[in-house]
Amino acid sequence: MAKVEILLPAMGEGIIEATITKWLVEVGDKIEEGQSIVEVATDKVDSEIPSPEDGVIDKLLFDENDIPKIGDTIAIINTNGIDTEKGYTKNKEVINDNKESEKIPKTEDPVTYKTKISDQNIIIGSKTPGGKFLSPLVRKIAEEENLSLTEIDGLNGSGNTGRITKKDILSYINTRTNSGVQSPTQQQAQGDNSLQSERESRISNDQLYNGKYEIVKMDRMRKLIAEHMVQSKQISPHVTSFIETDVTNLVNWRNKNKVKFLEKENTRLTFTPLFIEAVVKALKDFPMINVSVDGDKIIKKKNINIGVATALPSGNLIVPVIKDTDRLNLIGIADKVNDLASRARNNKLKPDEVQGGTFTITNFGTFGNTTGTPIINQPQVAILGVGAIIKKPAIIETETGDAIAIRHMMILSLAYDHRVIDGALGGMFLKRISDHLQNFDIKRNS
Repeated sequence: MAKVEILLPAMGEGIIEATITKWLVEVGDKIEEGQSIVEVATDKVDSEIPSPEDGVIDKLLFDENDIPKIGDTIAIINTNGIDTEKGYTKNKEVINDNKESEKIPKTEDPVTYKTKISDQNIIIGSKTPGGKFLSPLVRKIAEEENLSLTEIDGLNGSGNTGRITKKDILSYINTRTNSGVQSPTQQQAQGDNSLQSERESRISNDQLYNGKYEIVKMDRMRKLIAEHMVQSKQISPHVTSFIETDVTNLVNWRNKNKVKFLEKENTRLTFTPLFIEAVVKALKDFPMINVSVDGDKIIKKKNINIGVATALPSGNLIVPVIKDTDRLNLIGIADKVNDLASRARNNKLKPDEVQGGTFTITNFGTFGNTTGTPIINQPQVAILGVGAIIKKPAIIETETGDAIAIRHMMILSLAYDHRVIDGALGGMFLKRISDHLQNFDIKRNS
């Protein structure tokens, strides 16, 4: 029987572990080479791990929400056919290392056993007194909900050999909550404050169910975004400059060439690659924008790696990075933008594809907004906001004097770190981007 180990692969510089967020297969499932078998998450990005060969899932070695290290074997596949028993197998079992728990007699009442464990700040062990296996996730949920071992032991597990799954324990908690039943430890902790707690709970529930508000828990990515944004504001004194730009030539050229570009290059030509191209040219002219800060040191980056903020279907935001953008022509930039944006929306990005950016662009115009004040993507020192392109009357210079004409106008906003970028440098850099866009060569080929 040929067995193949599936390892947690290297997922980018500085990443040493990842969280198993969702298994896409079960033991006994037939799989094909390249088929995604598990979703994992790091502090950078969510991604999927494919199978290296055809075969059958023999073992899954971690539960969902476990955190294996890079290089750990997370699953084993059998490449010789189906001969595995349908079920879930782990190569490790988390054991309670606190020796005090071993001193508690097995014959003791489970409720008392749970109380003593709680009093001594000892976590629930990997098995109930009745011998039912509890995964780390299930134990964590039980501890957070103050479940007694009597309650846990009384559950009918739907997993292999009666294992209590996450679904089982959440279903029990939901049933208990709706029926108003409390665990022994909850009843004991209620004490003299029970009437007040009941009143507060009733007020909260009335407000919730009367539609006055709804409580929505942040998902993992939203929490990371929140932390990153707060951190950026704490680190960098933000200054934002604005400039209005006439992009009529650029718009007319793109409208004239977008169909031909798609037919010839097999990739769409949006405005984003044209904005990136202008930014790259300006960064070459002003290299002190393409830097980061380390204490009292300014680190100048030799490569220009442009991050493009991308909205996800979930409402969250991710910033895939086009590496060495200065070495790409417009066709290469367009191809990269379309590829990264598509894979970002389908959760197919690799962790190193959202790292290493030296400058970021965010497009407010996608949602019809004329401008905004973006937050710097640390450890970068500047970010460009691109507003909606709007037709409006503008004064233009002609051979016969000034005239009013309908032009395609947009507002660019540059947020920058005032520790290292003063108003003069920030203003000149923003003006240079504007000039590149405004003076776009309408006769160029591509």
